[in-house]
Amino acid sequence: MALNGCQGSGKTTVVDFLCTHLAKVHAVHAVALSLDDFYLTVGQRRALAASVHPLLITRGVPGTHDMALLHQTLNALLDTERREPVAIPRFNKAEDDRYPPSGWDRINTPVQIVLLEGWCLGALPQHSDLLLQPLNTLEQNEDPEGRWREYSNTILDTEFRALYARVDQWIMLQAPSFDCVFQWRQEQERKLAASLPSQRTNTLMDDPALHRFIQHYERITRQCLSALPERVNHLFKLTEQREVSAYQHRTDLDGLT
Repeated sequence: MALNGCQGSGKTTVVDFLCTHLAKVHAVHAVALSLDDFYLTVGQRRALAASVHPLLITRGVPGTHDMALLHQTLNALLDTERREPVAIPRFNKAEDDRYPPSGWDRINTPVQIVLLEGWCLGALPQHSDLLLQPLNTLEQNEDPEGRWREYSNTILDTEFRALYARVDQWIMLQAPSFDCVFQWRQEQERKLAASLPSQRTNTLMDDPALHRFIQHYERITRQCLSALPERVNHLFKLTEQREVSAYQHRTDLDGLT
């Protein structure tokens, strides 16, 4: 099962609730995974930035995830004959790098359902003509030739389609508009700052840096908000306060293509 929602929409809260509900009410063991925990390490992203495009140093877009590690983890969790614990990667956003394996969670019991949440899950590649025109100042000034967005688009067409083939149910938390992303992401940054010692908060983003950061996500987020609602099984429409204003359920879907 996969859940889409833009930054700060409440994805983690929803999948954690579902895991608890499934266990208590239906005696079903579900595990929640975040696509964010499968970001490439900072060293791997530096290598991509040097070989492909400098913007790939910033985590977020397709092309900055370790898809092989994600499939490996899914395979292990869903292996009905496994006898060993499954290690679940964790990513340290304050340090912008993956935690060492010693800091990963371990799943020991059999798993019936995996709930995977991620901001770009369900996004499909755009036609090459749509990539030509820059969408914002980041694309215009730092990707004028379109190599960064073309690379990310290719990853959507290949590696993400392969992931989507494994999903049997799709959920979306639909924000009212992309304008909510800055506010919601700002709230996340402030919560992260509150959880850190004062001497470490200088690694977090101020508002100008945050404005630039979310521009990395803008193209795909806008695409998801526009196209994905008609292609999910469970659509929850949110208000600016992240309250559910409407719910739609569809059963006549064969998956994302």
